[in-house]
Amino acid sequence: MTASRLFRLPPVAAAIIAAALQTAVIGYMVESRASILRNGADIKLKTLPVDPRDLLRGDYVILSYPISTISKSIVTGEMPQGGTRARLNVRLKPGADGLWTATEASFGALAPQEGSVVLRTLPLDFYTSVAGGLPDTFFVEYGIERYYVPEGEGKVLEDGRNQEELEVEARVSKDGTPQIARLVLRGEPVYDEPLY
Repeated sequence: MTASRLFRLPPVAAAIIAAALQTAVIGYMVESRASILRNGADIKLKTLPVDPRDLLRGDYVILSYPISTISKSIVTGEMPQGGTRARLNVRLKPGADGLWTATEASFGALAPQEGSVVLRTLPLDFYTSVAGGLPDTFFVEYGIERYYVPEGEGKVLEDGRNQEELEVEARVSKDGTPQIARLVLRGEPVYDEPLY
């Protein structure tokens, strides 16, 4: 008898194991997001207008933020080698208007600081300038640049975003991962993100 015959599972058992594994993976993904929404630090972000040719694709609204443009003047610490993919850690602090802005960024870790939150960007391609220094500006994404809405309801949000009347309330996990918790249009909450 070969070893493969000794460990052969009946088809029903194999199907049950496959279904259980798929359910566990989906459950983990949902719970990871819900955990950030339950326990993350609260921040409020201003949105920026987006080129009208890219407004609504299907059932989501494209969001852009001032914190997505990082000036080299706030980047500290060691730089990665040019031509690599890296993440920036970006420290946010609240302004007098309640909106959070970027005050410091680093490719390395940023120490915790009272009254601030650190976001991690998605990986970005890092290149040095022709002179070998930093580019003047980094354009980064955090994974909160799209918000899915019920079909046909994106136009109002697009208009508010383009008039700079749309804000995003987000929660940030301890590892710097943000999740959109609420959209606020002209000072009024319009969408609350459910945990599940």
